Amino acid sequence: MANEKNAAGAAKEKAGGFLKEFKEFALKGNVIDMAVGVIIGAAFGNIVTALTESFINPLIGLITGGAQKDENGQIIVSAGSWSVGGVEFTYGAFISAIVNFLIIALILFCIIKAANKAMEIGKKKEEEKPETPPEPTKEEVLLTEIRDLLKEKN
Repeated sequence: MANEKNAAGAAKEKAGGFLKEFKEFALKGNVIDMAVGVIIGAAFGNIVTALTESFINPLIGLITGGAQKDENGQIIVSAGSWSVGGVEFTYGAFISAIVNFLIIALILFCIIKAANKAMEIGKKKEEEKPETPPEPTKEEVLLTEIRDLLKEKN
């Protein structure tokens, strides 16, 4: 019974920690930057989708055996399919979706890598400036010498 209470308490603590961490993340982040990122991401997704529909799907259609246009004029990869019991399974559209995903993942990887590199360069510039203490003035040097001489006499 005590173990069950301890387990329940630990679960509540983990959930509370997760919610606290999420709250800090959500409130710390700049909402406008996040919104701009979402909008740009959606637009970029549309660009990649257009690329795959206009160029990559026809190539997949040629490789797998053909493609068809639907009533909207979009190319549908119709080749690369098999039938079992009257049900047709097409893998051409799946290949197209995988290519679409890989293009987006590659571009995002390159963007994040470039951003990390830029941040790393900024940190290096800050680290390159070691803080050297200023050289003592003539008065400080003289006062230090006087202090040392007084210590020697005592």
